[in-house]
Amino acid sequence: MAALSAGTPALAHGGKGHQDRELGTRLARAVTVDGVLKHARAFQRIADRNEGNRASGLPGYDASADYVANRLERAGYEVTRQTFTFPFWRDVAPPTLAQTAPGSVDYETGSFTYSGSGDVAGAVVPVDLTLPPTPEPSSTSGCEAADFTPAPAAPTVALVQRGSCDFAVKVANAVAAGYDAVIIFNEGQPGRTDLTTGTLGAPVTVPVVGLSFADGSALAQTAGAQVRVTTQTETDLERETENIIADLPARHQGHGKSQGKGKKPRLAEDEVVVVGAHLDSVTEGPGINDNGSGSGTVLEIAEELSDQGFRDLRRPVRFAFWGAEEAGLLGSEHYVASLSPDELASIHANLNFDMLGSPNYVRFVYDGDGSEGGEAGPEGSAQIEEVFTDYFDRRGLASEPTDFDGRSDYGPFIAAGIPAGGLFSGAEGVKTPEQAAVYGGTAGEAYDSCYHAACDDLSNLSNRALSELGDAAAFATGTLLTSRDGFSRDDRPRGHHGTKKHHDRTWRSAEHGPRR
Repeated sequence: MAALSAGTPALAHGGKGHQDRELGTRLARAVTVDGVLKHARAFQRIADRNEGNRASGLPGYDASADYVANRLERAGYEVTRQTFTFPFWRDVAPPTLAQTAPGSVDYETGSFTYSGSGDVAGAVVPVDLTLPPTPEPSSTSGCEAADFTPAPAAPTVALVQRGSCDFAVKVANAVAAGYDAVIIFNEGQPGRTDLTTGTLGAPVTVPVVGLSFADGSALAQTAGAQVRVTTQTETDLERETENIIADLPARHQGHGKSQGKGKKPRLAEDEVVVVGAHLDSVTEGPGINDNGSGSGTVLEIAEELSDQGFRDLRRPVRFAFWGAEEAGLLGSEHYVASLSPDELASIHANLNFDMLGSPNYVRFVYDGDGSEGGEAGPEGSAQIEEVFTDYFDRRGLASEPTDFDGRSDYGPFIAAGIPAGGLFSGAEGVKTPEQAAVYGGTAGEAYDSCYHAACDDLSNLSNRALSELGDAAAFATGTLLTSRDGFSRDDRPRGHHGTKKHHDRTWRSAEHGPRR
């Protein structure tokens, strides 16, 4: 990757920018696309040997965790394997959805995470649909119990529309009203037309499958429609998986390392920077972009930092590779929930890197200051955002904010009041003509058309995206570890930022599931 140009990072003031920038500059030079791809190839080999995936709770994830732990141990880190149990779920057989009357139509479908198993044939009941869709998302289909008429005694399938509330709420209301299966179709606005699936947050007892807007609206407008829905799933509420946590070698804990004469500067032990990425894939594919790209980049940064002898550190670093993100951010949530109040208070910041190699990419930066209309992150998040945006600005590269909505592993950290930030190159969203004019690529197509699919393999990476976002990730890591200036603080204790708390799972089982 190319070296960055000169400039002053957001956390440095009063002429100290050059010193604070030095480690970030070295790391950005040292971290290379070839280095990241080396790890991506290893993840692909692991998936190839393990049913084509690296999902938590399955052998492919265990092998990925072994690979990462071994690399970190060889680099000299103190590695902890933090095990936890979680509600595992997967499709055992592909779900099916077919209209059986009037006429016969086979639909492209997918099951929602934590769908139950079943074979249901019955009448379709549309539920409070907004057809045609409004210009902006507005559907509240299925969000209220009153939306559902009581189901008859015969098997019946609820047809609901995406929008406004969690998928789990829609399904719970349908089940309470006596429906035997649920179909959720996309809402219909630009970017909300394709086949939709997501997570329900916890197991349910009925089949739950998705449809595109076109198929769902056609089915809704077919008088007397009958369908057959089949799902075959596996659920294990006590499946075990793990996070891989790497701390500085013992000989460096409590000390920095200077190149000149004199005593080594002491590290600020109460200002740990946690640099993380989720290691698991979905069960449908190898997850090389989602999130082999992020975890491979973090691993490459960790190895290059070790090769440089941990020089110039002012803060400790902790590299984290999260399990069960695809099940609802469960690994990072478990980690944050396991910390004592003092341990929480000792975390200076969290950097999160999730999907850095999307083929039709945009340089998205988490919107820490809430300038785009969303909720701002905890105190310090705006400064982390500025580190990334200033870096891109100095290199003449455009970037833009992405919602700081808790849909990736920074979520439990900001819920606990910890400053956070990071990068994202795009998932299922559709690139606009304006974005295509700035970043290249193809307008009207997804940032990653293989998102959560079997084709998310080695061919599904942009080397240019890995280079540009990987450089920025390395630079920001170095900057936060060496900046002489900390974040401003208010008087709120950690764990009480906004309305989100790390023990409240409602925010992570959001309408479209955990994502970037």
